[in-house]
Amino acid sequence: MDDVAAYLWVALGGALGSVARFALGNAMVLLTGPAFPWGTLLINVIGSFVISFFGMLTGSGDRFALPYEARVFVTVGICGGFTTFSSFSLQSVDLIRSGQPGRAGLYAAASVILCLAASGLGFLSAAALNNNVGPAHSL
Repeated sequence: MDDVAAYLWVALGGALGSVARFALGNAMVLLTGPAFPWGTLLINVIGSFVISFFGMLTGSGDRFALPYEARVFVTVGICGGFTTFSSFSLQSVDLIRSGQPGRAGLYAAASVILCLAASGLGFLSAAALNNNVGPAHSL
């Protein structure tokens, strides 16, 4: 597949990921209210798991190896469009500006800890399916 096609796959994945992020973020505001950015936190945790799980499971030589274009469709496109670090940053600053530095700190700590844990879980889950704990894979 040529370079233009890979860019189109990334663009399609990004569109799908962005729409999913928008839908889940709105659903979480309806469920939990706007006082704490639960949607962004959940989105980043899910995205951290998916990018690690998929990346580990589909690399060359792994159990479900996929072509480069399929990997970037999911990792760069879908996960890139779905995860929301820029939203996380803005929401953290907004919490501080609204006089809630404790909530901002809790949100930042929970985001980092839970997303790293989700990435580790994704890696370990895929490694178990691959029947190994091989070297780190680049996405």
